[in-house]
Amino acid sequence: GVHEGDPAPRAHLAHRAIGYGLHLGIGGVVTFKNGKLDQFLKNIDLQHLVLETDSPYLAPVPYRGKRNESAYIVQVMQKLSDIYTLPESEIERITNANATKIFQL
Repeated sequence: GVHEGDPAPRAHLAHRAIGYGLHLGIGGVVTFKNGKLDQFLKNIDLQHLVLETDSPYLAPVPYRGKRNESAYIVQVMQKLSDIYTLPESEIERITNANATKIFQL
């Protein structure tokens, strides 16, 4: 699946989705050591990302294995801040703008 395994096919699928004008929903898997999303995410412009929870599954570290909830989206944002070496406030601003655009809010 897109959530696991070798990052190369996932990178290909990500770029293909972006080519169709889609955004990528990034959830708790990005915080997993073996998630490997960080290996290609840094090559994808933040304008193509939104944050998601995958609730009730795939809770981010340090809640992995527990029931996921919306409040844990903060850990996803923090991990993206590390990957992109940007302040959390900038990750929040960009991903919120992306979601606003997608949902026409």
